[in-house]
Amino acid sequence: MRLGVMIEGQEGLTWDRWRRLARATEDLGFASLWRSDHFSSLFGDRAQPALETWISLATAAQETKRVRLGPLVCSMTFRHPSLLARMAAQVDVLSGGRLEVGVGAGWNVMEHESFGIEFPPLKERMDMLEEGVQVMQALWAEGKASFSGRHYRLKDATCHPKPAQTPLPLIIGGTGERRTLLIAARYASHWNAVGVDPKTFAEKRAVLERHCAAVGRDPAEVRRSVMGGFILGRSDADVRGHFQRVVAAMPPLSQLDAETALSGLKGRGWLVGTVNEVVEQLGAFEVAGAGEFMLQHHDQEDLGVLELIAGEILPQVA
Repeated sequence: MRLGVMIEGQEGLTWDRWRRLARATEDLGFASLWRSDHFSSLFGDRAQPALETWISLATAAQETKRVRLGPLVCSMTFRHPSLLARMAAQVDVLSGGRLEVGVGAGWNVMEHESFGIEFPPLKERMDMLEEGVQVMQALWAEGKASFSGRHYRLKDATCHPKPAQTPLPLIIGGTGERRTLLIAARYASHWNAVGVDPKTFAEKRAVLERHCAAVGRDPAEVRRSVMGGFILGRSDADVRGHFQRVVAAMPPLSQLDAETALSGLKGRGWLVGTVNEVVEQLGAFEVAGAGEFMLQHHDQEDLGVLELIAGEILPQVA
């Protein structure tokens, strides 16, 4: 199994922290670097820094030379897909062909209301997602792009430079069985799930595979990954210490006692425990069909925990 590092870019991330994290991800041997796409904090102080997603990805593309990188995931409501396609193509070129573009339908009502962005009903957002990925893939292909849909239209549009990768990998994020996984089966090269334990992941993977069969696609063409947080340490005391540092970054967790919180997080797909326990949990995700786990790193100043993972967990699961 491959391990990547993921950070919530709206939770106080600064340029210095982002650059240090990018270099550490590469130097420590992780496979990939990811970040969220939000405009302000979802956990606490909305006045803290929230770095713009695509500027930060362009920066990471030049700070690193090996790791794959991308957003998990961009809401299709935030940007017109033709703009998203052009930015992604150019960041892919900057990175030397290491970008993967994660997209979803969008979910955070508060964020849309705060920034004056329309938040349509779910069906309409799903329609926008499906049309949007077709627009993006049309622009990445050779020649001029035309598209006529309900939400988006192109007429002889061009996108230059083209992405360095052909095709540019598209990630669909989410676990909705009727639409999200069907869209992934039709268009994605990579499906990512968040907030699932191994059993649920296996069930969702089976749905994805049924959709692939229905649309005439080999399920092996779609890579499968999980994004989840982690609380770990060499000892139980270290685990509790890491939990307290994560609570400082995620104040809502402070409303629960440690045992209740850790049990609840594990049920939502977090890795919780000592090194050997986390290795066992990663093994369960691999058996369930996941090829990569994106480690949601909440304590931005703590590179030591990433060094622990790289030194004692990565060699066991690679």
